[in-house]
Amino acid sequence: MNGALYRQILKEDLMNTIEEHGFAINEIIFQQDNDPKHTANLTKEWFDNNNITVLDWPAQSPDLNPIEHLWNEIDRRLRCLPGSISGTEDLWEKMQLVWEEIDVDYCTNLIRSMPERICDVIKAHGGYTRW
Repeated sequence: MNGALYRQILKEDLMNTIEEHGFAINEIIFQQDNDPKHTANLTKEWFDNNNITVLDWPAQSPDLNPIEHLWNEIDRRLRCLPGSISGTEDLWEKMQLVWEEIDVDYCTNLIRSMPERICDVIKAHGGYTRW
């Protein structure tokens, strides 16, 4: 994904989500990490032009987002499947199979682990943690 695609997703999906849920733009604080497409001048300009506040994010910060652990679990399960992935359609089908097998409790436990994650980062003064 590049910056242009990221901004397109923001324009179409983020803005539609905000509208569908009835939020006012001034109620939104958007969180993202420091990926180059997130911090590109054109992306910053897009947020400014759309009056969306972006949460400041420290450089080299540990990634506490539980979605990263979910993606790791999906990757692990994909690698455990028999055979190899033979193209994008095969990957899509196998990802859907793996995704449907993810238990809601697994996701809930990831979310519930956030206070512990945050405490561990504080104890490590922002350094390495087991997460």
